[in-house]
Amino acid sequence: MRLARVRAGTEILALQVDESGTDGRVLDVGGDDPLRALLTAAADTPGHPGEALATAARRRLTNRSVALGDVAVLAPIARPGKIMAIGLNYLDHTKETGLTAPPAPLVFAKWATSVAGPYDDIRAPRSQTQQLDYEGELCAVIGKRCAADGSADASVVAAYTVGNDVSARDVQFADVQWTRGKSFDTFAPMGPWLVTSDELGDISDVRITTTVNGEKLQDDLAGSMVFDVDAILHHLSDGTTLEPGDVVMTGTPSGAGGFLEPPRFLDDGDVVEVVVARVGALRNVVRDVR
Repeated sequence: MRLARVRAGTEILALQVDESGTDGRVLDVGGDDPLRALLTAAADTPGHPGEALATAARRRLTNRSVALGDVAVLAPIARPGKIMAIGLNYLDHTKETGLTAPPAPLVFAKWATSVAGPYDDIRAPRSQTQQLDYEGELCAVIGKRCAADGSADASVVAAYTVGNDVSARDVQFADVQWTRGKSFDTFAPMGPWLVTSDELGDISDVRITTTVNGEKLQDDLAGSMVFDVDAILHHLSDGTTLEPGDVVMTGTPSGAGGFLEPPRFLDDGDVVEVVVARVGALRNVVRDVR
């Protein structure tokens, strides 16, 4: 099942999107973060969390339909409780950075206020950065509450979506720790859909590509991850409680602009598109903010 969070006039709606991606059936879920509310409602349902999410959505379907061309498609989760990201998780990307491959998943956070919609502008704060970069990623959305005992694995993932771990490289490396340089407002475009994990199935052959102004710069399969989703979630849940609606960004393939020769940082007006096969596509325009 594909689900979307949209704005229709002043309403925030949750939709079940049809296979053509042109229309959606409205779900009866209130609030401005309805898909997170739906995930929370489905969390206690026995069985696979993707199936539980789909079942909960079907139960809330109404007779109302909307055309996607008549609404604004938003980030699927408005305010994730946690955005946990994994660095250096593709071997070729690690090589291009000149850094050492980590012995365990390398974890950093992105603040919830960095979330942007799938077609929103990326606002580059030029008072802070002159080295704006892209990182296309497959994102996992947690569907079950997991105790902090290291037992979580991919079976707790309810859905997947597309993300761009936008990064201010000069800030990232000047600060040594990475969070601030990856957490400015609009630095986490996500969406447009949540695709339930039962529908997506095996992610190893899911292709992730990133283009800038139509030029393909990143292209790899999720199966190339050094630490797969099982390993990532096992590591994250060892000491940290995972909750429905938390987002895990699983890492980026090689080809990020800051590590090309010569480096290729994003400029005002650049169009960045991240496509994850069978999941969806982001399209964001860079706008300088001074």
